[in-house]
Amino acid sequence: MRIVILGSGQGSNAEAILKAEREGRLGRGQVVQIFSDRPDAGILNLGPRFEVPATFLDPAPYKTKLDGEGEQHYIASILACQPDLIVLAGFMRVLKRRFLLQFEGRVINLHPSLLPAFPGLDGIGQAFRRGVKVTGCTVHEVTIEVDAGPILDQAAIRIEEGDTLESLAAKVHAAEHALLPAVIARLSVAKR
Repeated sequence: MRIVILGSGQGSNAEAILKAEREGRLGRGQVVQIFSDRPDAGILNLGPRFEVPATFLDPAPYKTKLDGEGEQHYIASILACQPDLIVLAGFMRVLKRRFLLQFEGRVINLHPSLLPAFPGLDGIGQAFRRGVKVTGCTVHEVTIEVDAGPILDQAAIRIEEGDTLESLAAKVHAAEHALLPAVIARLSVAKR
């Protein structure tokens, strides 16, 4: 299963995927490309470390979504990789209908809450401020409605009495780093 990772930040979730692949825990999955919408994103540094091409793709002209020429550039570049799966690992842009139709059923996202609770930005902070006792992370298929696609799997995290926003974030991120590669491994075995 050929995997393309899209990310905007430091790439800790992408690194978890790449480590799982290196350790033989990604099933039949193989990361073939990393793309980032930010030229200074830490995720791009993972390419040389894991011997995977890592490329900045200009998403112009919008700051929060892929649309117009930027969207078409992404579609063409990803199609050239012949992906079976596209993993959004901290990719901070909304994908539009044309992109999702092109890669229908092949795009998954990791969200830092137990969806459908706390969709959108800052899922960890939303859960912490609301005072819930359990939160976590979700891997789901990406659809036109943000954070509303079919749920593939979830990991729950208990919010303890002494937790701070920072300690909760660390626990959720640790759960993400285990859940996302596990879901990818299952999907790779299911794909024949």
